[in-house]
Amino acid sequence: MNHQSPHQHDQDDPHMNGQESATPLRLGTRRSALAMAQSGMVAREVSRVTGRPVELVEITTYGDTSREALAQIGGTGVFVSALRDALLEGRIDLAVHSLKDLPTATPAGLLLAAVPEREDVRDALVARDGLTLEQLVEKLAGHPARIGTGSPRRMAQLNAWASARGAALETVAIRGNVDTRIGYVAGGELDAVLLATAGLNRLGRAAEITDHLDPELMLPAPGQGALAVECVDPALAQQLSALDHLPTRAAVVAERALLATLEAGCSAPVAALATWQGTELRLEGVVGTPDGATLLKKTANGPLVLDESAEEQAAALGRALATRLLDSGAANLMGERAR
Repeated sequence: MNHQSPHQHDQDDPHMNGQESATPLRLGTRRSALAMAQSGMVAREVSRVTGRPVELVEITTYGDTSREALAQIGGTGVFVSALRDALLEGRIDLAVHSLKDLPTATPAGLLLAAVPEREDVRDALVARDGLTLEQLVEKLAGHPARIGTGSPRRMAQLNAWASARGAALETVAIRGNVDTRIGYVAGGELDAVLLATAGLNRLGRAAEITDHLDPELMLPAPGQGALAVECVDPALAQQLSALDHLPTRAAVVAERALLATLEAGCSAPVAALATWQGTELRLEGVVGTPDGATLLKKTANGPLVLDESAEEQAAALGRALATRLLDSGAANLMGERAR
């Protein structure tokens, strides 16, 4: 890790005055290339709004070391718990997460200080020979296109799309970082993989995307494309609030409220996306089976004012749509409850 001295920052940054302001903030991050890229982006903004240098503290999470399927080891929360422990134990001052990895329950003592403006929410295809999804299934007519993803949500929607078109397609469960996943295509083991566009953009690898999947085909995960900045200190949280993007925060609050409500009664794959239409928030939710045989889709719209009540309005919209999905049979899709 490259640590600049506080004196160097004193010379470079006009905000610096006094030893206290020059004390580096310790920003906890996962070790993956994507997490480091995201944290580096946030670190620069944190330094700008606080006037303090920021050092990255690399933390290995259980999700990074285990090769088991996410569903077997506790879902995406396994990428977050070690960072949250470090925050609560005072080993770091703030942490950056991919918001879609954040469990819907926040431990006591942690503050969601900022949700910066969201990146591209779409899922991306990285396919052999530069092919789009349509071209891939046409080119391999008669032979199932093998597409890798670790996400039951992506599997459900991709299989439903293929079934509706009568396309031959096989979804293959994979884990690993971006290099590993794209390597399956480069090595000829898979015809394509599905990844988040936002992650590839942040890594500077957008040129490798062969097709962007429209949310009509592939609704993203709740919170996809957004980052979360957590801390413990209320004074630091107040400073970090300068990084908050209120329209993004309201949107992801609605999506996560839908997810939280569904988690109590449904273990099926869930997708959600909230978008702004003027002063209204439009929320779309999807619950399905991994084989794509059943997909429930519903939408809800609600006027929303970006004031102190915005989060509760957004959460209410999410809960209401989740209730409608549950009433329509989402709770029975997999014949079991998540918890």
